[in-house]
Amino acid sequence: MTKDLTSIYDFSFKALNADKEISLSDFKGKKLLIVNVASECGNTKQYQQLQELHAAHGDKIAVLGFPSNDFGKQEPGSESEIAQFCTTNYGVEFPMFEKIQVIGADAHPMYKFLSDQVGELVEWNFGKYVVDVENDRINYFLASTDPLDEALLACLGISL
Repeated sequence: MTKDLTSIYDFSFKALNADKEISLSDFKGKKLLIVNVASECGNTKQYQQLQELHAAHGDKIAVLGFPSNDFGKQEPGSESEIAQFCTTNYGVEFPMFEKIQVIGADAHPMYKFLSDQVGELVEWNFGKYVVDVENDRINYFLASTDPLDEALLACLGISL
């Protein structure tokens, strides 16, 4: 089945803490910033900058959060606990999705697709993939890259 997936827009996910299924095709026309997130990581403070990007540029970009417990078991909570944490501590309003695996044999097919496209596996929590509007260019930014980094913003086609 995954061999038929040729576009990022072929993927759908359950919204975090909800039964609603969301297709990434709902975000066509925007650049996508796809981030694997974790609540107990040294990079967790990046939620604040991700929310800033969403608030300031949500009309041009879609910040999409994918909780994962793959690195250091730093996302141990349930989906409702993750949602509560993000809302309470960072006021997260950008789309967050069900907890998934992003590396290894059981990695979600979307993460396999992304890593195949750029030749880079996610190396830690808050790794960032940027997908352009036409789905023909994908860039990867390390977890240590601040969401407000000039190179990342340039790739998104925005400035602060």
